[in-house]
Amino acid sequence: MNSYIFILFSLLCFSVFSHANDWPSWRGEDRSGVSKEKGLLQSWPEGGPKKIWSSDQAGIGYSGFSVSEGGLYTLGAFGKEERLLAFNASTGKSVWSLKLGELLTNGWGDGPRMTPTIADGKVYALGGKGNLVCADAKSGKKIWSVDLVEDLGGKVPNWGYTESVLLDEGRVICTPGGDQGAIAALNAESGKVIWRSKEFTDEAQYSSPIVILNRGKKEYVQLVMKNLVGIEADTGKLSWKSPWTGRTAVIPTPIHDDGHVFIATGYGVGCKLVKLSPGGVNDVYENKFMKNHHGGVIKHGKFLYGYSDGYGWVCQDFKSGELKWNEKKALGKGAIAYADNRFYCLGESDGRVVLIDANPTGWKSKGEFTITPQTKQRSSRGKVWTHPVVSNGKLYLRDQELVHCYDIRG
Repeated sequence: MNSYIFILFSLLCFSVFSHANDWPSWRGEDRSGVSKEKGLLQSWPEGGPKKIWSSDQAGIGYSGFSVSEGGLYTLGAFGKEERLLAFNASTGKSVWSLKLGELLTNGWGDGPRMTPTIADGKVYALGGKGNLVCADAKSGKKIWSVDLVEDLGGKVPNWGYTESVLLDEGRVICTPGGDQGAIAALNAESGKVIWRSKEFTDEAQYSSPIVILNRGKKEYVQLVMKNLVGIEADTGKLSWKSPWTGRTAVIPTPIHDDGHVFIATGYGVGCKLVKLSPGGVNDVYENKFMKNHHGGVIKHGKFLYGYSDGYGWVCQDFKSGELKWNEKKALGKGAIAYADNRFYCLGESDGRVVLIDANPTGWKSKGEFTITPQTKQRSSRGKVWTHPVVSNGKLYLRDQELVHCYDIRG
């Protein structure tokens, strides 16, 4: 009897602790791109960490990963439709698949781009043409769906809807764009509209919203082509707005810390920091040191790290905007994540993955490898654009239909 109780207790502990470092949304639980996980390898052996499994069942597209309670979730295109996919995060075996919507076609590569969001046993996913689906995370059974175009009056952006919807206090925050209100809050249980941001009616872009506290009040912050905005969480009213000069596409997720919001855009535009105040919002600086296309920016300590077009990999002071260093030769353009004192940098052109020890004085490589095998189905204009994800001692990487999982535990 005592042995049975011990085994049962051990299984329960494993269930709890193995999910303590889940990654349930785009850029993690708080959308910072920073994992709180510890006990990871601080350097890699020659050839990189041990590969645990690979799968070729993810379909076509650039969708990222969410990890929750043993499940790995992403999107992929199969034939003429996009599907929401669930895998076993430990083995890579397919668990279920649910039709999401019609295929988004694009010269840079067909298929979905957003990352599913997991909350309260449900998974929320947005297809490239605007079909938003809520499904049971364990079974894949569809609970509800809303079309951002047909139901909410939105307009599909040039490269499709790519936003990873935000879940907060029973609300699904999404950006259909348009005259009815650029941002919508939906009931997470039913999909019914709670409010629309009627004072803010810009068209949708490609960034994903974040939630912040501004002077004790919760707001949703979103970046579109011409504006950075803060929306009151309970009402949908416009709290503040700061103009932005986006060009072609606005993609990176805003970063909030200590009453400040940082944004960056590629296509030669650059970056800006604003300070929130009782009177609204004020610019702190605007420069071109962080022209981040879509590989993401990480704030670690008092500094920002990411790839900047023309500068290479960059370290920038968050509060002052000062450029601390830039590195052009070590690794080409790509995406970034952070966990346990190390940056995980992925080169988009060659699939090189480099473990980096970086600080305001420079960076040092602590090992690297190249994703192998790589897809043969990628568009000739496409690259390895899916961001790396670290969760529960594993590193997940994707190149179209191919998913690779590595053991990075120390």
